[in-house]
This record gives sequence, structure tokens and C-alpha cells, in this order.
Amino acid sequence: MESESSARPFVSIVTTVRNEEAHLRPLLESLIPQEPPFEIVLVDGGSHDSTFALAEEYGRRYPGQIRPFRRATSRGEGRNVGVAAAKGELIAFIDGDCVADPGWLRALRDGFSESPVVAGKTVPIVVSKFGELERVELYVAGSDVTYPSSNLGYRRSLFQKLGGFDPRFVTAEDIDLNLRAVRAGVTIRYVPEAVVFHRPRATWPTFVRQAFWNGYGRKQLTEKHGSLWERYRIERLATDQHGYVALVRLGAAMTGYLARVLTGGHERLGTPSSRSAAGLGSDRI
Repeated sequence: MESESSARPFVSIVTTVRNEEAHLRPLLESLIPQEPPFEIVLVDGGSHDSTFALAEEYGRRYPGQIRPFRRATSRGEGRNVGVAAAKGELIAFIDGDCVADPGWLRALRDGFSESPVVAGKTVPIVVSKFGELERVELYVAGSDVTYPSSNLGYRRSLFQKLGGFDPRFVTAEDIDLNLRAVRAGVTIRYVPEAVVFHRPRATWPTFVRQAFWNGYGRKQLTEKHGSLWERYRIERLATDQHGYVALVRLGAAMTGYLARVLTGGHERLGTPSSRSAAGLGSDRI
């Protein structure tokens, strides 16, 4: 059994958390039984609750396998910190409020044999009117680039060549990274067997806040990459996104988009023709 485990490629699971004391234990308990060999690199983004204390407790129980760090920074930069500390060539991202299916890591690991970027299936952990809406898909070069970093894998070498997550994004930093990967000639391998369960927003205020910042992030994408509207599946959006919950989300997202237009000012990200501080150019892999 040990020789079989050592023959499998080592995976570094990277997760960023902030004020997730209610959800961290279920996440870690779902990761510990995953197919070895792997490590869990946990980056706390400045929690005000007992999240980091709980992470340290697990670190003591599983020394060397669960490695907690503390870095008060953005979500994207937190993931970059996690990758920099990781030991594996294969990186698997998951969010702090998620729970992994028992076969999640095995399925992602298998997917890496076909592509340096793999994306799993993310489904709501509970039935909720806020969790039933379809993703607003964005297609670039024929590929969906909206696979979320709650269930996403990158080879470290590609991740570093792309420059990692752009920390300037409030949200949509995962879409930005996927978009750059596809434009570099990479095919994202979708692995539906790699299942992660996520917790949808439970209240109207948190749901509307999430939609607002998602719209804000989509505007940041257009600042960096130029107009992307023609790349959205508008016809599918019109047929799949219906009902009053979808209309509220659309209104909140458009408000966030317009807020970025009106307040972005000197903070605008610029177009891909100007190499950003995130170190990202147009070189193909």
C-alpha cells in the first residue's frame, strides 16, 4: 500500500480562510481521508474568530500534513502565499466553507494526467433558493473560464509562469487566472467526478452582497482584458436565469458593475497589452 501511495503524484491542497470557525472542522475532516500523498496548506486571511486557533490545533494533530499560516491579505494573494509555501507540483484549491467528496482528490489527480488545469464539479451542500442559479458562464477560445477556485487545480509550473492570482481583484480572480491560462493555449479539463459541496449564501443580505461584488469583479475583468460581453452565453443566461431571485442577483451584479465604473478611477487594472504588476504577459505556454 505504501509503495502504491508513493507512486502517485504528491498534491498540495491550498485553502484560504477568514472567520470560518463554523466550517473549518468539516472541511478538514473531509480532506484528511483523501487519497494520499498530499498536504494541506491553510492560509488564514486575518480571522477575528477562532479559525486560526482551530487550524493550529489540526496542525499539531497532523504535523507536516496540515500546515497553517497567517497572512492578512486578499483572497487571491492568500492563495499565492499558499502556493509559494506548498511542496507539491500539483496544486488543488478548495474554499474554507466547502466539504470535499471522498473521491475528490483522486479524481483531480487523475485529471492532471490530461491537462495542467483541472476543474471539478461544485454543488450546493444544502437545498437553497440561493444555490440553484446557474453560473454566468464566460467563454474564451471555446472554453468556459468561470470554473471557481473552490474546486480547481493547477500545475505549479504553469501557475508560476502565469504569475498566479492577480491580488488586485476583489472577486473574479479565478476567472482572470483561467482566462490567462486558456489564452496561453491551455485546455481546462473538467472532471465532474471531483465533487466539492459548497454552502450557498443563506440570507438575502449576504446573497445580494455576493452578487454585488461579483458584478464589481466582472468589470475589473473588462478593464484588464478588454470587452468580454460578446463572450458570455447571453441566450443561455436568458433561459436559465429566471425568477425573482435571479432578477435580484442580476440587479445587484449590475449595481456592482456600475459602482466599479463610477469609482474605479486610478485603480483601473489596465489592458493585457500592458504587463501588470502581477507579472502576466501574452506569452504562450
